[in-house]
Formats: sequence, C-alpha cells, structure tokens
Amino acid sequence: MTAVLLAGSMFGTGTAGAAEAADTVGERRSYTGEIDGAKYRVEVPKRWNGTLLLYSHGYYPAGWGPEKIALTNSEEAEEALLSKGFALAASDYKGTHGYAVADALTDQLALRDWFDQNVGRPRRTISTGQSMGGTVATLLGERHPGRFDGVLAMCAEYDGNGTWNTTLDMTYALKTLLVPESDQDIDLVRPRDPERSVKVLVAAIDRALETEHGRARLALVGALGNIPGWYSAHESRPKKTADRVRAQAQWLRNAYVAGTGPLGRVDLERRAGGNPSSNTGVDYGRQLAGSAQKDLVSKAYRAAGSPGAALAADVAKLNAGTRITADTRAVDYMKRYTIARGTTPQPVVTLHNTQDGGAVSDQTGWYADQVRRNGEPASLRQMYVNRGSHCAFSAADEITALETLLAKADTDRWPSTDPRTLNRSVGRHQPELQQVLDLATFEKKTVPPAFTRFTPSRFPRPSR
Repeated sequence: MTAVLLAGSMFGTGTAGAAEAADTVGERRSYTGEIDGAKYRVEVPKRWNGTLLLYSHGYYPAGWGPEKIALTNSEEAEEALLSKGFALAASDYKGTHGYAVADALTDQLALRDWFDQNVGRPRRTISTGQSMGGTVATLLGERHPGRFDGVLAMCAEYDGNGTWNTTLDMTYALKTLLVPESDQDIDLVRPRDPERSVKVLVAAIDRALETEHGRARLALVGALGNIPGWYSAHESRPKKTADRVRAQAQWLRNAYVAGTGPLGRVDLERRAGGNPSSNTGVDYGRQLAGSAQKDLVSKAYRAAGSPGAALAADVAKLNAGTRITADTRAVDYMKRYTIARGTTPQPVVTLHNTQDGGAVSDQTGWYADQVRRNGEPASLRQMYVNRGSHCAFSAADEITALETLLAKADTDRWPSTDPRTLNRSVGRHQPELQQVLDLATFEKKTVPPAFTRFTPSRFPRPSR
C-alpha cells in the first residue's frame, strides 16, 4: 500500500524543503514536496536494495503533463522496479514545462542531496531519463561523476542545439515550399504570433498530403531532419511511398510544428536570451544527399511525375531563400546546457528506437563519436528496439537495459547485449510489462520483444 501523505508541509526558501510526512507502515514510503520551486516525488520500497534511480522527465509542452510526477519511462516499470527493491526519485523541475534542461540540472542535484539527508545515502545512484530527460541524465553523469554510478539514457538527444537547428531547417522548408505567399509573414523564430504561425504550418502540411506533388515536398522536408516514415509503435513499418510520407507528416505536424515549432520557440528563446538557431550557410542539396531518407524523396518525386527537375528546383528554392541568423548569447546558452561531451566517467547505456522521429537515432551515433574522442568506448553500450514512435519502450525493455547497466557497474564487465539475449530477457516478463504506448493512438498494447542490431545514420546538423 502506498503511504498516505500528510498535507501542510513547510518549505524552506533557497534550500531543500522538508518532505511531507510519510506513513512507513505500508508497503513503501512515499514523499512529495518542493525544493526551491521544483516539485518532487520519491518512492522508497520497504526493503530498499541501496540503489537510487534518479529519473529525469522529457519535454512537456505548455499545458500538458502527466497527472503525477513520472519516475520511469514506462508507467508499469515503476511498480516493477519498486518490487525489486529500487528507490525511485524525480524532480518536476521549476515550472515543469518547456526546454528546462538548465533548471533540471540544478533541481535534480538538489533532490539527490535531499535524498541523502532525509532518506539515506544510497550505495549507488543511477541517472536515468528519457527524451530531453535523457540529455539531462547524461549531462548529470558527465558533470558530477562522484554523484552517479551509471547512466541510462532513453530516446535521448545528446546534441540539443543540433536538434533545434534541424527543427529550424524543417520549418523553414515547410514555409518556403508549402506556405502560400499570402501567409509568408509567419515567424519561425522570435515569434510575434506563434499560435498563428503553427496554424499556418499545420494547414500547409494537411494541404500537401492531398496531392502527389505536395507529398513529394513533405518527403523532402522530412529528409532534411532524417525523419523516418514510421510513426506507430503498434503497426508494422509502412511500405508504400505515400504511407511513409504520411507517417513523416505526423512527425512534422506533432513534434516539429505543434511541439518545438514557433510555440516551443517562445519558451526556448526566453530561457536562452534570444534565438539560438541558424540556417545561414546551409547547403540543402548536400543535407539531402547525406540523409537516410533520400530514397523516399526520390520515390515521392517520381510518383509526382517529375523526379529530377522538380526536386532540383525545390532544393534550389531552399538554397535561395532568406536565411535566419542566431543570437550569439543564445548559442552560448545552448552550448553550455544542451550538448554532451561524451566523457563517460561511469558506464552508460543508451536505449533508442530505430525509427524514432522525435529524437532521431542519428543522435546516438553522434554521441558514440564524442565518446570515442573524449571518453572510454568500453564504458558505452548502445541498444536499439526496432519500432516506430518516440520512447516506445515497454517496462521490460527499460528493466532489461537497466539490468545490463547494473551488471557492468557491479562487475566492471558487460553482460551479453546480443539482441537474442536481450529479447529473451524481455520475454521472461509478464505480458503487462511488455506493453508499449503508441503515440498515434495513445493506447497501450502488448508487443513482441524487438531488440535488434542497428547502425544509425549521420546526424544532419551536429554542433561539433
């Protein structure tokens, strides 16, 4: 039974506040509270094994968030990990929403200190997180090596600055190729009317889906960000060209226009002190040539009846368009808070969907390159699950990745990460722990284990 929490706590100003009183008679101790304006939640099992999992949540757009502070990527993983004796903790960060990496780095460390003082000093602490929280988890491990014993980064972006530049590439291409002249006054950065800008871009995507030529241009837009043509975690990978483009369009609409498009820019630019993104000097023909989705672009333009000339004309239009410059102060902010170095002072496991369009798998390849330059490659294991969608991992996937990391932390040797071994581990869990959330329907479904060997493509806009 979850402990009953008592209301009316007193919180300090500028220091860790007292936790709400916890009833220790039940199955576990539960704490909620606030530290310097950041709410937190902690769950400690009755028989704690001495390991704390400090979880960093992903990007929450304004007006959206879970009913309670998340402690794991998969909701089902929470109870499963508590039953195995792990303590779980997470800060909701100041304000909860937006691109809160800088706040998260401070707020998560404050919660780590609070745990030491109010619950007990962990034998080991693992930094975990998903999506933007995977960035946070990785940076915490790099910047505070004495505080963490391992990192599990799920569906993470290791070059956040590069991600926002890629987002700009795609919204710029949407505006240039698909928005009517009458609506060209919308803003992609420094937005004056972000709601209208989003509305115009979404309408452009919807119109483009109605024609072969429009779908060809959408394929080109998606290819600039290397966005895969697979959106659903429950359905098989689309095979038809039009269906693959429709899947790309869902990513473009939901993640890069409605999510981190003009509305997301308002929050980002407030934090960064200006616009950090630029497409000055970008050669979009070269960017297309390096994309793993260029075959889809070719097929889509052939289906439209003019493969060579029309594609060349559209690329030329992109290269001839008015470019956007970044503010130096904002770029410095992104470099300081959003880019991993790859130093691996402790073992790191990355877990990614092969066809993630929200945080493209290219990021994991870029991170591995940074580890080869600045860290210890033997301290890194990268694991892939062959699904569409973003962060589409079951509780069993998440637990299997964590157990791999802990084996390395305990023995200084990696266990087998052969996909067959990993899938057998997933398959041993009960069906409810093999459920995966599908972003297309927001429903959960039990799916087969899907760890696989995979080599990611080159990230299109790396910061270094």
